[in-house]
Amino acid sequence: MLGGPGAEREVSLRSGNAVISALRRRGHCVTEIDPVGTWKLPADIDVVFLALHGRFGEDGTVQRQLEELKVAYTGSGVEASALAFDKALSKARFRSAGVKVAEDVLIKDRRSGRPAELELPLVLKPVAQGSSVGLSFVMKEEDWDDSLAKAFEFGDSVLCERMVQGREVTVGVLGDATLPIVEVRPKSGFYDYQNKYTTGATDYFCPAEFSVAQTERIQQAGRKAFECLGCRDYGRVDIIVDNHGEPVVLEVNTLPGMTETSLMPKAAAAAGIGYDELCQRMTELALKR
Repeated sequence: MLGGPGAEREVSLRSGNAVISALRRRGHCVTEIDPVGTWKLPADIDVVFLALHGRFGEDGTVQRQLEELKVAYTGSGVEASALAFDKALSKARFRSAGVKVAEDVLIKDRRSGRPAELELPLVLKPVAQGSSVGLSFVMKEEDWDDSLAKAFEFGDSVLCERMVQGREVTVGVLGDATLPIVEVRPKSGFYDYQNKYTTGATDYFCPAEFSVAQTERIQQAGRKAFECLGCRDYGRVDIIVDNHGEPVVLEVNTLPGMTETSLMPKAAAAAGIGYDELCQRMTELALKR
């Protein structure tokens, strides 16, 4: 399944087409389904590989439909998907589990002013979107109104977070393995939607240069965040390592991107797992259930 009705449709098509090619190279018979409007699975499907991102694909909706059809599918289940996709609910679970997160305020009024308890700089993001859709960095007071309006274009509630200064990394999970850390360094600005999906706009370092002890600490934070949401099989945890060396978890991606610039394939490659093998393993994890 690729494409879909969400705001991340174009990225999903890129992910899906790359996965389709990989699985066909492995000798599998692959049927493409773009679930916009009415869709139907072929009768002889063994497993649905979900290359969907954002609403419908990552929020538990399609997972529930596939559960009703009693068809195996890749990635996390209904409840974990829905929980991970909601940034406010997932952060509450992180806090309960002792996972460090940034201070935040949930905003539901489009006319709200900047929360007095949070100092600039700030990050505004829709509560239920992925892939940096609707995300803005508020560096000065006059940026507030436009940034808030942008975030509200993609949902009814917005998370306002204190911006954590530090190194941006991601931790991939594949079965029982925690993959090497990827560090992202945009060549200009922030790691936003444009820098994320423009080839050559960002430098990637994997394995990221941390001490052995620090590497283990960051990977443990990622694994703990993944597990406390009830996620399974594979995913990617985005983290800021602050200026004191503390890993601060941003979010868990239950269906991470699989494009040519995506981070999960980079982490797998650093662990000696090629792209085709990665897709194969994701498929096998679903089939084992």
